[in-house]
Amino acid sequence: MKLLIADDETELVNALVAILKHSNYTVDAVYNGTDALDYALAGDYDGIILDIMMPGMDGTEVLKKIREKGLSTPVLFLTAKTEVDDRIRGLDLGADDYLPKPFDMGELLARVRAMLRRKADFSQPNLTCGNLTLDRAGYELSTPGHDKIRLSGREFQMMELLMTSPGRIISVDNFMDRIWADGEADVNVVWVYVSNLRKKLASLDATCEIKASRGLGYSISET
Repeated sequence: MKLLIADDETELVNALVAILKHSNYTVDAVYNGTDALDYALAGDYDGIILDIMMPGMDGTEVLKKIREKGLSTPVLFLTAKTEVDDRIRGLDLGADDYLPKPFDMGELLARVRAMLRRKADFSQPNLTCGNLTLDRAGYELSTPGHDKIRLSGREFQMMELLMTSPGRIISVDNFMDRIWADGEADVNVVWVYVSNLRKKLASLDATCEIKASRGLGYSISET
């Protein structure tokens, strides 16, 4: 699971990053609202932890803009502001949870787990692109009139990233962070997996293809 943390308190962010990484999350950290918005829109995060009071742009404005862009990534607000009106505004803008500072790290981890579970509960069981269907429960690709093809774990993760947002370019670094977070693989492994998946799409006569954008990454779209 990949998280984005945005807070201008450097010591707090460093502590949160260490604890979340120890809990097997992949974490990106930024320290102002402008970077938070850029990272949220460019990265493919499972959850975002946002402070409200940040330089550049406050957390509520960041949340408003990412929701306007159609990004449904769950968001947990961290803030020193405990007034009821601030909580209501954050929730009305689309926040999933709200944790006032100071907080217990154990409670933060519990709230992050709950937030990610809610996201999983509302995820579509199947993803589609053209005549191609990805069965999230069975790790299978299928098209009408063809036998289903079962994917390996990493093939499935790659197809899920691509098919969650058809047409959106996923960078090689993003694939590496999400699928090969242990750092033991070379970036060329992404090309190898893309090549294998293209062959499987061809065998299924899929009406969509994985396209390469030089220097940017890969996307999937209808042919």
